[in-house]
Amino acid sequence: MIDLFRFPNPVNEKAARTVAAGVVVLALATLVFRSPWLLGLLAYGFVARVATGPTLSPLGQVATRVIAPRLGAPKPVPGPPKRFAQSIGAFCSVAAFIAYLLGAPTISWILVGMIAVFATAEASAGFCVGCLIFGRLQAWGIIPASVCEACDNVRTRTTGLTVPAVS
Repeated sequence: MIDLFRFPNPVNEKAARTVAAGVVVLALATLVFRSPWLLGLLAYGFVARVATGPTLSPLGQVATRVIAPRLGAPKPVPGPPKRFAQSIGAFCSVAAFIAYLLGAPTISWILVGMIAVFATAEASAGFCVGCLIFGRLQAWGIIPASVCEACDNVRTRTTGLTVPAVS
């Protein structure tokens, strides 16, 4: 059971970008059709990926088992920032679903639009907004360096920044 609720570290960036491309398609379909079912599916996917990585996410399974292996050798990147990014997506998509159920569909569509924009950045350019936020929070000492030592090592090598000790 413990293995079920384990997020991979490292993550194959090719799989992460493939998932992001799937999120773009699903988010755009949700916006075009104004479908609460697609909105629920979008929210489920994010929550499943936060909780179990690709294990309980159909999109995660297709990305990691079918598409990414056909894109060449894996490109490993740290897992904690990707999980953090998925958490932001989960928060926004669940909030969008709740807003829809409470009769505020405009808020839902704005949140889904934001998800589509951020997922497009990840899918097309490999620019992960959630990962950027994770790095900033780690630099400010809000997220301890121990959460992602690989992230801290990269950041300190490239920027000369040091992470203040957290007591």
